[in-house]
Amino acid sequence: MRNVIAAGVASAVMAGAAFADGLAITVDGEAQGTIKIDLAEDVAPAHVARLKELAEAGAYDGVVFHRVIDGFMAQTGDVEFGKAGRDTGRAGMGGSDLPDLPAEFSDIPFDRGVVGMARSQSPDSANSQFFIMFDQGHFLNGQYTVVGKVTEGLDVLDAIKRGTGGNGAVTGTPDRMVEVKVTE
Repeated sequence: MRNVIAAGVASAVMAGAAFADGLAITVDGEAQGTIKIDLAEDVAPAHVARLKELAEAGAYDGVVFHRVIDGFMAQTGDVEFGKAGRDTGRAGMGGSDLPDLPAEFSDIPFDRGVVGMARSQSPDSANSQFFIMFDQGHFLNGQYTVVGKVTEGLDVLDAIKRGTGGNGAVTGTPDRMVEVKVTE
């Protein structure tokens, strides 16, 4: 019952966020299809602007899901070291050539389908990488910037190739974002 109530509260909080633009992520690999995300521009305007800027520039096209932990999240967006077809051994260590962003924390909980910005130990270090939640991870609440929520394609998300070990590093050929487009 508590999970049902928590899910209702999370839906209400996300419903209160203004969603104008979104992302359509075409995924290829073990997972194939499109993940659609509504972006929360009023919750994290600087982070959403960054995602849109990088997507419009084609920077996310071909970037792999480098860290995927079953029951937790799938991380991608390393436009520096995460391009498929190149050496992705350092994927997860890079970002864009743009400056890091100050945190834009909110009270939106990290539930299934919520999209958050990845960062280092510093709260003000998010740059280009983001993650999509497979399940709830409320221990992240108030510590990572929420930028949106999946509206379509949870089945595609669920099919993304999982990583191994404690950090969820994906070995072999990771799934990748073939194309990331900004939608209205």
